[in-house]
Amino acid sequence: MNSCKMASLNFPVTTVFRPPQTVSTAVPHFRQPPTNFNFSSKTLSFQSKATAGGATIEIELLSTEDIPTPIPLKKVLIPIGLGTEEMEAVIMVNVLRQAGADVVVASVESGLEVKLSGGTVLVADTSISECSDQTFDLVALPGGMPGSVRLRDCKALEEITKKQAEEKRLYGAICAAPAVTLLPWGLLKRKKTTCHPAFWHKLPTFRAVKTNLQVSEELTTSRGPATSFQFSVSLVEQLFGESASMEMGKYLLMDSADELSRKEEFNEVGWAVDHTPRVLIPIANGSEDIEVVTVVDILRRAKLDVTVASMEKTLPVLGSQGIKMVADKLIKNAAESTYDLIILPGEASGVERLQKSRILKKLLKEQDSDGRKYGAMCSSISVLQKQGLLQKKATSHPSVLSKLESNDLVNSQVVIDGRLITCRGFSSAPEFALAIIAKFFDHGRAKSVAAGLVYDYRAT
Repeated sequence: MNSCKMASLNFPVTTVFRPPQTVSTAVPHFRQPPTNFNFSSKTLSFQSKATAGGATIEIELLSTEDIPTPIPLKKVLIPIGLGTEEMEAVIMVNVLRQAGADVVVASVESGLEVKLSGGTVLVADTSISECSDQTFDLVALPGGMPGSVRLRDCKALEEITKKQAEEKRLYGAICAAPAVTLLPWGLLKRKKTTCHPAFWHKLPTFRAVKTNLQVSEELTTSRGPATSFQFSVSLVEQLFGESASMEMGKYLLMDSADELSRKEEFNEVGWAVDHTPRVLIPIANGSEDIEVVTVVDILRRAKLDVTVASMEKTLPVLGSQGIKMVADKLIKNAAESTYDLIILPGEASGVERLQKSRILKKLLKEQDSDGRKYGAMCSSISVLQKQGLLQKKATSHPSVLSKLESNDLVNSQVVIDGRLITCRGFSSAPEFALAIIAKFFDHGRAKSVAAGLVYDYRAT
């Protein structure tokens, strides 16, 4: 089986061949668990007639062999700890759940709330200690520091992963985790491996490979945050098959990324400010967690002051794929401040909740009237249109473009028009965040941040 063949953010993909193995032939149902069934080839029944109220009722009882049996979900373990890289963790969880996997996010810390490397707080599904007696089809380790060290020092996780390798089941690691976590556990032996460039020197030189994705039998490794899409889609292929990975690549907009310009700008104006740029990202139940976490992570790397505000009554918010994020403030408290930029994340159910917020409507109206910047990702462009804030060049998710009442829509990954910035969503989120950094600062800072992400940034 070939590894993932998707075009992905212009990254090279390593093609490998693995020994024949049993994989699910079920086609994943995105946004909900698969409901595929196996049917018995036998048809046995018992027929009887009964009379009630002068009418004859015919009863047919089917054999239990005719009752469809659900195909078990592929079960995946993704552990997180203090300092885990949030883009890597969230993209993996989101993509694998979209593909139909039963993904368990397990904390290696004493509590379920875990603060990740860029300050994002996630709430795990369970503690790692609850996973010790379970069997997983895949164990995938996100990187980040000190997150990779926290994973390495977790004995329960070490035992789970070693058992996974011994029993020839899939396991993987990205960024720092191959060198910092798997290597000390002895799980890189006789395996070609890649990792983040900052940890390259730790790998055994004769088996280290400089590629963004490496599949070596049961082990899959990758380099960093911006290669998380490739990494995750490769894992989908290994769990569900090549057709599933291709469908996922299309869903994430990876398949058409190379066909579009990365960024187009119109009516160029300066965004520079004489203070640390302040950014507000409102989120609601159902907001697209990949877009939220990716943009927050990358902007904070560039030292922007980012506030994530909950549109709900509580700080914890449930993202589009059940990822539990903890906001910094409630929107009513966040609204007491002003922001240089307000960014709206996408996803239909989350966007619907954003549209209903009177506080957000007021903030966006003031943002526009005061000459400050605002942006939309994916389908959230509809929020701006309803408020009359879309009289500019813009882009959006392909499914939304045809529904928008505008002649100024541009088929590009990212579009900037004066004070407005928009993007298609999902896999274009890194380009979107880096474009924001370049506008507030310069291409130099954006390029520096991109290097840490292992992203091929281009100024033009």
